[in-house]
Amino acid sequence: MPDHMRHITLKSRPDGAPTPANFEMQTSDVPPPGEGEVLVRVHYMSLDPYMRGRMDDAKSYAAPVPLGGTMEGGGVGEVLTSNADGFTTGDMVFGMFGWATHAVAAANTLRKLDPTRGPTTAALGVLGMPGFTGWHGLNAYGRPKSGETLVVAAATGPVGSMVGQLAKSAGMRVVGIAGGADKCALATDTFGFDACLDHRAHADARSLRSALKDACPDGIDIYFENVGGKVLEAVMPLMNPHGRIPICGMISWYNAGGLGAGAEAAMSAPALWRPILVKFLSVNGFIISNHWDQFPAFLREVGPKVQSGDIKVVEDIAEGLEAAPEAFIGLLEGRNRGKQIVKVI
Repeated sequence: MPDHMRHITLKSRPDGAPTPANFEMQTSDVPPPGEGEVLVRVHYMSLDPYMRGRMDDAKSYAAPVPLGGTMEGGGVGEVLTSNADGFTTGDMVFGMFGWATHAVAAANTLRKLDPTRGPTTAALGVLGMPGFTGWHGLNAYGRPKSGETLVVAAATGPVGSMVGQLAKSAGMRVVGIAGGADKCALATDTFGFDACLDHRAHADARSLRSALKDACPDGIDIYFENVGGKVLEAVMPLMNPHGRIPICGMISWYNAGGLGAGAEAAMSAPALWRPILVKFLSVNGFIISNHWDQFPAFLREVGPKVQSGDIKVVEDIAEGLEAAPEAFIGLLEGRNRGKQIVKVI
């Protein structure tokens, strides 16, 4: 068993966008696993937008990371020592190990992985929380119908790409919104979207709305909301009667702290709220951690599609635990291409 481990802690809370100064690399003794626990060497860890919210000391659906605490997050790794039935040395597992090279975790919080069924990194993205978020939100709240039109922003991320690909398989017209011409090409050429708009090419919601109107000549039936900001403002007037809006995130407002001043102003605007009333829209917010009972059904349905290549996967892998802060900052700025992962060892 190794004597020491490295982990990245929250040194200070960000004021606006995070900077490298908000994080600190530390070295600690590796704790021994207790009864019912295992010691894991982390191979890969996930970076996700929700982590930005954990950096703020604000009331939310989950407690913030304490100052000096290890940044939280999911990872996949190898069991080094097991004091739990059902797990042996060498097993590959997924768990919430945090930004760390090693972790001790209760066995009942882990999911054993089968490396013969594909890359273990899939448990961090397409067959993990992000992919599950897209699948559940689309099916439970989007209720896709053949011939309708769906719009999703952050189209090439693990949530957006899952939503778009599932919607296409359901016979929908799928329009993505992404940051940059290269990402838009990825959305159409790799993920099979019908069209994709570069939001960076539009200075405001009005300009983006005009382009969306051309891309969605029959209006918008489902808007899968994960960014907020000018995309939300552009979409709302184009929603069709009885349209559906699943909400899983608002990344454009995260750096403002909580929902941010921009979110408060936008959500109070009659131009956004009136369509909900007069067009009979269904708007459903959801936190995927409340729906883990549906995860096995997700794996049964989507797992074979990933293995067959029907669901395409793109991963952006940063090298080394020390690369995590900069990769996370880049994620919030939209610099990643596909699912953002850190190769820890």
